[in-house]
Amino acid sequence: MEQAESKKTATQASGLRTAVAGVSGYAGAELARLLLAHPRLQGTVPTFLGRMDANSAAGAQSLYDLHPQLARHSGGPAPEVTPFTWEQLQDRGTEVLFLALPHEQSREWVPEAIARGMRVIDLSGAWRLHDPANAAVYKLHDADPAAAARLQAAAVYGCPELHRSAIAGASLVANPGCYATSIILALAPLIQTGMLDLDRGIIADAKSGVSGAGKAPTPKTHFMYAADNLSAYGVFGHRHTGELLEQLGLQSDQIQFTPHLLPIPRGILSTIYARLAGNATAVDIERTLRSFYADSPMVRVRRAGELPQILHVAHTNFCDIGFEVGPDGKRLVLVSCLDNLLKGAAGQAVQNLNVMCGWNESEGLL
Repeated sequence: MEQAESKKTATQASGLRTAVAGVSGYAGAELARLLLAHPRLQGTVPTFLGRMDANSAAGAQSLYDLHPQLARHSGGPAPEVTPFTWEQLQDRGTEVLFLALPHEQSREWVPEAIARGMRVIDLSGAWRLHDPANAAVYKLHDADPAAAARLQAAAVYGCPELHRSAIAGASLVANPGCYATSIILALAPLIQTGMLDLDRGIIADAKSGVSGAGKAPTPKTHFMYAADNLSAYGVFGHRHTGELLEQLGLQSDQIQFTPHLLPIPRGILSTIYARLAGNATAVDIERTLRSFYADSPMVRVRRAGELPQILHVAHTNFCDIGFEVGPDGKRLVLVSCLDNLLKGAAGQAVQNLNVMCGWNESEGLL
């Protein structure tokens, strides 16, 4: 039995050389966990990198010291987290580089990575937005604006359910925002088939666990603020709004997105209110959603009236979508749930890796 399993693993292993910069954060930890267990990457441990700054002088540290939850039962040697250098990435033959870094750092490093022949999956917002008016929310500055513009034009928005074929051949994949993923996946099939009355507007009321704000503590993510509390923020100005406009083809006055902070560690629940354009029934809505996602293993469509919950998706890479049609046949409520650290970040990044490499899209994620 052990020989059969060993042979199976050897057959599946690809030898692909990957690296993760920014492994110290929440999303970075999930990336490390997924990549270490990925059946295609057995025998090729990813390179785990800290940030290239003054604090990197301390040298390498154990991944298990940084994230004890990743320690293996076998008791084998722990992968090292080493200071970031381009030379190390080159020496190790890195083919795919994951960036789980601040937006400004990713904007600076991606041109260098592409120039060195690496493919990049960027988990920040640095390359998601093509409209300068939308991208302005990140206040990014480019050392070479012309080169950055060329890269931006080639960057592919990393939502496999919408852009699978483009992701497969991309050199730069911009992983979507967590809120944006939950809302876009719920609305895209219905908008593309003309089932919604966009002139009546859409309201997206979304709530996220505290890990969505990142690992660095802030006054509003402090336990004394977030616990036993529920607060709205980013009204009319959240940075994921541009993703909704660009990916759904909407104007700013056609959707109102308001995020909220939930006093839980992880998960997103988006409740979306819309008006139907015609006489669509619950059967029509369900059929449209199921047809659109027939080849998308990471989206689960619920039957009418079966509304998903964060509990159903926590620690998975699924996005669950449920809905109800109003008694008048005109109002529609969609509920979309996902884990913000997985389908909203690291899991979707690995899903993009699978697509880029021509592997099964759900491999290493189920």
